[in-house]
Amino acid sequence: MTSRAPARVLARAAAVIAVAACIVPGVARAQDRLKTMPGYARYQRMLPEIRAALGGGGGFRGGRGGGGGVTWSADGRVVSFTNAGKEYQYDARTRQITEAPPDTSRAINPTGGRGRGGVAPARGRQFDFAVAPAGNHRAIYRDRNVWIGDSTGANAVQITTDGSVANRIKYGTASWVYGEELSQRTAMWWSPDGKKLAYYRFDESKVPDFYITTDLTHLYDTLDVEAYPKPGVPNPVVDLYVYDVDTKAITHVDVRDGKPFENATVGYYVYHVGWSPDGKELTFMRANRRQNVMEMTACNPTSGACRMVLREDWPTGWVDDDPGPSPMWLADSNRFVWESERNGFRNYYLYDFKAGKLLHPITHGAFEVASIERLDEAHNTLYYTARDGDNYLKTQFHRVKLDGTGDVRLTDPTLMHTVSLSPDGRTFVDVAESHDQAPVTRLVDATNGKVIQQLATTDLTRFNALGLKKPEMFTFTAADGVTQLHGMIDFPSNFDPSKRYPVLVTVYGGPASASNTSTERFGTPNPLTEYGFLVVRVDSRATPGMGKKQLDALYLKLGQTEMDDMAAGVKSLFTRPYVDGAHVGIYGTSYGGYTSLMELLRHPEVFSAASASSPPTDWRNYDTIYTERYMWIPQENAEGYDKGSAMTYAPSLSKRLMLYYGTADNNVHNTNMMQLITALQHAGKSFDVQVGPDQGHSGINGDRMMEFFIENLVVTQSALGAQ
Repeated sequence: MTSRAPARVLARAAAVIAVAACIVPGVARAQDRLKTMPGYARYQRMLPEIRAALGGGGGFRGGRGGGGGVTWSADGRVVSFTNAGKEYQYDARTRQITEAPPDTSRAINPTGGRGRGGVAPARGRQFDFAVAPAGNHRAIYRDRNVWIGDSTGANAVQITTDGSVANRIKYGTASWVYGEELSQRTAMWWSPDGKKLAYYRFDESKVPDFYITTDLTHLYDTLDVEAYPKPGVPNPVVDLYVYDVDTKAITHVDVRDGKPFENATVGYYVYHVGWSPDGKELTFMRANRRQNVMEMTACNPTSGACRMVLREDWPTGWVDDDPGPSPMWLADSNRFVWESERNGFRNYYLYDFKAGKLLHPITHGAFEVASIERLDEAHNTLYYTARDGDNYLKTQFHRVKLDGTGDVRLTDPTLMHTVSLSPDGRTFVDVAESHDQAPVTRLVDATNGKVIQQLATTDLTRFNALGLKKPEMFTFTAADGVTQLHGMIDFPSNFDPSKRYPVLVTVYGGPASASNTSTERFGTPNPLTEYGFLVVRVDSRATPGMGKKQLDALYLKLGQTEMDDMAAGVKSLFTRPYVDGAHVGIYGTSYGGYTSLMELLRHPEVFSAASASSPPTDWRNYDTIYTERYMWIPQENAEGYDKGSAMTYAPSLSKRLMLYYGTADNNVHNTNMMQLITALQHAGKSFDVQVGPDQGHSGINGDRMMEFFIENLVVTQSALGAQ
């Protein structure tokens, strides 16, 4: 369930699980009754207008106006950017902005990554080949074994021989859970000189299989079988091997330092495999099963002996391993910048690889760093962004010396910033905005943070003419009675504060995920407001950016802490005269579906209706790596699993519930839904179900969802009877 990415990788989201209601492919959009319901005509009329309200733009910060699509000339004197769909250039010598024709020479790399062709692998899978850096060899995954051929794969020789379905061993690929939860898209890695190939070996002999019936809409169905470890059951045994192209020798890498494959062993999980820059050592991360200890490891590819380079541990919770930190190497191929939460906040540290020791911290903030923008060794400087604005949602641009001195914030802390540093490091383009201030693009002096010239602003003419309202950000107290959290409200364009409005809450809610949480990026309102709803997002102590210790409140308690926090946020709005607290709906997909379901069951005093798509209804049904990271194993946390299970609360359902699942979901299995439906039926409860035949991990048809919410939150029962 990979949508828990920290803010530094919010764009990842690729492989990210859908976080809000989405449209199932191949299903007709319009529903039978929706066209006759209140708000439909207005929504249809306003939807295209809202989408176009901020005009075109580049992709630098989302393409919603205010300047984007930033590129620099090699000398840093000319910066090109797009605004409202047009291309402009700023020349630092003349200080003139001129319109320029589109640059058609810019190409998008259509391949699946360097050294690979075609598209990215399917979810949970890996590339089935890897090309050597010189292009003279191609490693191939075939029939559960590794082969090596020439540049095209011809004349391939089989390197491993005991991989087979019968013995449940495979080489050169990974077990599904590694692809899904550790973002492992590769399983074969060439050394920089192309003389050695490292590759995975997985033994799945003790992992139970899960069976999914697919092609249910065809004349004959098929069966999808996957080794799928669930919490508390055996995991696949992972190993690494190295093949020497010249000597044909194969070396077994001792990833666990001779220790057995047991829960406490660091090396129970092995991932993020690569090579040191000089190619002398194989590198990877390894963790214990509980995932509260992680080590960066380096191994001799000839002897297989390994050494620990550094160690991270967090006894009161988990160590972030997806996406885990990765070293940023300096030119000497020895020192590297490392990201760590060891002091309670994400900071940068400088390490000596060969010595395996910390040289010194680079940043020292009681705030979260977000991303490295540039490592400028010539000037001994690191440029980075961090969450140290006047609230933690506003990222700022910093410059600091590699020895940790001279840290300077170069941006205005009252705004959110997206930056692009010039090649010479003298200036940067800054797109500054907030949730209620439209983006403005400026050229800024990187030595002192002073604005040199404004390049573009966001044209709000259309936005204002449509009557669109800027969102409101509010604060509330979490369920612990202490922690201050944020929420946001989107209003309809015809909002009248003298009227009362039903509420829709859009959620994800997973640990350390920023999906569907508060943001300081400016944007248009959620179009669903035009049906006559207030659309709300609320944060919880699961929201990233507040420090590692804050997340400890969730540990061993998924489905409790975050649910109570979000319910408190919604309830804090009930004192407003225009909020109809008796008619609140909530919707989401995947973890968002789980949140929607659990909120309705745990907090019926707040929520009146929920649309829950593809929810994990009991964490015992999900995979080991994701679930055990936060919940440990059910054998040692039975109470946490019981309190996090929707089936525990099924007898208390008292409000309206819409469920959705795809029959071919290989992520959140249908057992989740079948167990919930069984529990609700045994309790004599009434609820609605929508099914996506042959659909995978997906969400309910958006129109059907709105039909459900309007029926239950807007249209009265007497009105329905009259119809």
